[in-house]
Parts: sequence; C-alpha cells; structure tokens
Amino acid sequence: MSQQERAARTQNALIRSAAELFERHGYEKASLNEISSGAGVSRGALHFHFDTKAEVARAVESAAVRALRDAVDSLPLGDASALQDLTDLSHRLVQLLLWDVVVRAGFMLSCEAGQRTRVDLCQEWQTYVHGLVARAADEKALAPGVSQNGVVNVVVATTVGLAVLSRSDKAWLTGQTLTSFWKVLLPSVADPGTAAALNPSGTGWARAGLLARQPRSAPPAEGCPGPSATPEPVHESARRPPESRHVCSAGESF
Repeated sequence: MSQQERAARTQNALIRSAAELFERHGYEKASLNEISSGAGVSRGALHFHFDTKAEVARAVESAAVRALRDAVDSLPLGDASALQDLTDLSHRLVQLLLWDVVVRAGFMLSCEAGQRTRVDLCQEWQTYVHGLVARAADEKALAPGVSQNGVVNVVVATTVGLAVLSRSDKAWLTGQTLTSFWKVLLPSVADPGTAAALNPSGTGWARAGLLARQPRSAPPAEGCPGPSATPEPVHESARRPPESRHVCSAGESF
C-alpha cells in the first residue's frame, strides 16, 4: 500500500470515528483523543490531517455531502416524472441515513452547527428538492393552486425531521414510514393524471440500494412514539439543480 493510500485510509477512519462520536455524544462532548483512539491512530496522526475539531466536523459534513451527491448522480435518466424522481431520491436518502453514520452525523452537524462550518447539508438537500419540484411544475404535474415552495417545505421538513427522530429510534428510517408520508402527500399535490402513475414506495432504482435486512429498533424515547409497526400495503433528472433560496421556514401552505 502506498503512502498516499495509507493517508487516505487513515483520514477516512478518522472521519468515521468522529461521525460515530458526534452521533453518540454530540459535537461538544466528543474529544480529539476519542476520535483518534476510535480510528486506531495516534493523536499526532490525527493532527497530520486535521488541526481542530471543527476541521474534523467539516470533513464529516463534506463526506456526507459527497454521499448525497453520489445518490443524486446515480438517479437514472429516463421517462420518470419529476415527482417520481423526488419520491425515489427521498427513499435513497432515508437508506443513506439508516446505513451510513457519516450521513447521519453530517445532517446532525448541519442542523446544529450555526456558523461553525461552511457546509450546509440541509441546504444542499433542499436545493435538490427545489429543483425537482420546479421540474414537476414545468411538467404540469402539480395540481392547480399547489405552491412549489409549500411542497419543498413539507418534503424537506419531513425528511430532515425523520433524521432527527431517528436519533432515538432507527425505525423512523424505514421505507414503510416514508411510503406512508408519500401516500398522504402525493394525492394532495399531484395532478390527478400524474398521481395515478406514481409509486409512493419508490421504483426499482430507489429500492436497489436497500439492504436485505432491517435493523432491530430500540424502544421509542419517552414521550415520542415511534412510527406504526403496521405494514403498509404496498420517477430528466435532479442532477445539480440550480441554487435556490432557503425556504424551510413555515408559513406557506401547499
């Protein structure tokens, strides 16, 4: 193994160790000593890559952004509608959140960071959602009177909210939970002709990344009921959509 490969492996191990500690203890309580120990390297090796904990956090968020961009870039080009693409991409995001601690920690840091880092994973996700909703409007796939910003707000708030709820119960990140959301939302926002062809549980691309086994969830936190365990009965793309203004604030209905 070359020196460059060893350095890349060490950096990746440090990022994963930091993500696990940030998720478990929060940013403030995680220490550089714990991060280096979790990666199986010395404190000196950590400082070869990162000078401060803030730099480590920025690396975690950047790695999470890359994972999200990879998911967007893998969205197949084809005849799927923008609303189906949005549904599929949200399912892939939830899979990333369920199985990748770096993505979970990246969203946590992005939601809580304030001005600590220049990376904004929530804004990145919102930009993709905004681009797909705008495309749906161009396709005349939204029902009359439906607000694009209202749809963006609901989708972003729900998906990021699932990431927050999953900190105490990973069952919030099942496909069943997200499918239930889309079964309620799509008939409300989609033109009836479009809605009839949409699959709220996602198409084959969305399910392709789902691992065969599901995690055994812990009991829900007190005062915060988990999702229903009752089984539910059972797509030109969002690649680098244009920048959008931040519209996560409440106050506009769809």
